[in-house]
Amino acid sequence: MLAISSKSAAFTQHAIALKNENAALVDHMEQEVEERTQRIYELSNTDPLTGLYNRTAFSKNLSKSLAELTKSGEELALLFIDLDGFKKINDTFGHEAGDQILKASAHRLQSITRDSNLLCRWGGDEFLVALERTDREAAIHLGREIIDALSLEHKTDDAKLSVGATIGVALFPIHETCESKLIQHADTAMYYQKKSKGSSVCVFNEEMEAEHLRELKLKNGLAKAIEKEQLRLVFQPIVSPKDGAPVSFEALLRWQFGDENIPPDQFIGIAEQYGLILDIGDWVMVQACHTAAEWQRSKPLPVCVNVSVIQFQDDGFPGMVDRALSESGLAPDCLHLEITESVFASDVKLLRKRIKAIQQRGIHVSIDDFGTGYSSLSVMQDLAVDTVKIDRSFINNLEGSGYAIVTAVIHAASIMKFDVVAEGVETQAQRETLAKLGVHKLQGFYFSKPLEIDALAMYLDERLLG
Repeated sequence: MLAISSKSAAFTQHAIALKNENAALVDHMEQEVEERTQRIYELSNTDPLTGLYNRTAFSKNLSKSLAELTKSGEELALLFIDLDGFKKINDTFGHEAGDQILKASAHRLQSITRDSNLLCRWGGDEFLVALERTDREAAIHLGREIIDALSLEHKTDDAKLSVGATIGVALFPIHETCESKLIQHADTAMYYQKKSKGSSVCVFNEEMEAEHLRELKLKNGLAKAIEKEQLRLVFQPIVSPKDGAPVSFEALLRWQFGDENIPPDQFIGIAEQYGLILDIGDWVMVQACHTAAEWQRSKPLPVCVNVSVIQFQDDGFPGMVDRALSESGLAPDCLHLEITESVFASDVKLLRKRIKAIQQRGIHVSIDDFGTGYSSLSVMQDLAVDTVKIDRSFINNLEGSGYAIVTAVIHAASIMKFDVVAEGVETQAQRETLAKLGVHKLQGFYFSKPLEIDALAMYLDERLLG
């Protein structure tokens, strides 16, 4: 009996121990499951860099909030925040510095906003904030506070850096009741404001939506414009001030989109923004060189081709120009490239290197629209371009400040050895004044409008053979 009792006690102790072990194992497994569930939730709902909600979680929370506000009849303001100047910092100082700024910006947003459930990193350098029970004026006020906070200096490992922010605002239920549409409207307002004046707040309206839809229509059409043969070149003469004889022609791009003739100032920016400019620029270069090669039979007159800043900075640009010249048979000295002075806002060292490489091929380089914002004569000296084209706004104001600008450029040209072209000449008085000042070449409607290919052939026959 004692033996049986002892075995029974041992069995009981073993059972109790086994039960405790099983309980501990279950607790451990439950803890692991809970940790894994939490980890899965974090991976699917939070941004790993900033710790804010990602777009999936934010959209769910916003949708839930809108449903509750619909019942209560209260308002909500959605702020779409985009950092200004972030890409340049990322490109210049590296992604590590960029990540530090994004994390710091997220922390600043958390300190300002009331509800972390309605705050997210939407992607890249974009953030969304939804503010319940907030009207238009309160949203604008808070938006300005956010811009001030995000614009404060950042101290990174390598430097002191700063970014700005542009904010678009959409209001519930005034502008939209659907969560996705509300976000779209706030994005549209932000984009609209960023194009006109960054680092400020803009509230959505229907005109912005119409403009945005128009832009999307043009973007989609432009993507197929070459394939559908909707693009063409026209050519405007650049003439001698002495006798009005042509000395070169500027190739100008035109787009016939359905029943509309879309001017370049409406579609070139869209082409640049959506990554279409390289293909379009290549097409223009090839067509211009082939057309110019044809008129060389009459007289060797150069063709001037406008080049986007994005094109000029592209590493494949010099090779593309070489191919266009080789395939067309056009001599390099009969090709003049015109770059807008907005290139001065980019890397001047790269710009100088690229200009020199182009000039070594025998190609001339001109600065177009000179005097409208970025360039200076001191930078012009460093770049050593061949020609400066004075913007038409100064020619239209020759009786005012334009006269002094033209005089200064002419004086600098005599020292730095570059030619000067006056654009937008429309009257006999302008022609005479510019000729007296010593402008080397003139261009404008006074001499000729841009010519279609057929009209160009007739013009050449009349001026060169007649």
